Amino acid sequence: MAENVTVARPYAEAAFELAKAGGALAAWQAALERMAAAAVDARMVECIADPRVAPTALNELLLGVAGDLSPEQRNFASVLVDNRRLGVLPEISRLFTMLKNAQEGMREAVVSSAFPIDDARLAALVADLEGKFGCKVKATVEIVPELIGGVRIALGDQVIDASVRGKLNAMAASLKN
Repeated sequence: MAENVTVARPYAEAAFELAKAGGALAAWQAALERMAAAAVDARMVECIADPRVAPTALNELLLGVAGDLSPEQRNFASVLVDNRRLGVLPEISRLFTMLKNAQEGMREAVVSSAFPIDDARLAALVADLEGKFGCKVKATVEIVPELIGGVRIALGDQVIDASVRGKLNAMAASLKN
């Protein structure tokens, strides 16, 4: 994974600079997400790994399934095909989104909960996070029954664990000492 990040970073940064210069961050993000989804499809992975598939055919296949792309996006896809970097498209897309979010002053949070969270509670939680971190927060919720109760919030490399499971683990660790 670390190697994929190293390979993907210059491509993500180049795409970000092109998108920023053209005022098309959202369009590039959508295009990269479509290309990444195509690149991880089992049939596409097979084609990418097959040395008998010519780069031109692979390029046409990607452009055919990626939907409507601007000339710059088409060129970017061609560069990825020529450099045999289609396998890191999901990482390029993820890094691009991180750069876009940083540009817009937004951070993504993953809120793990044992039970579904209603919209009002989620909005209050997001407002609290925005106040604490001083930026806009886009939250996605995932249900993790093992947490027993409460929530665990991952915001970048920061984790706030207010789950029952987390508290039980902390208690068990303190009892061992």
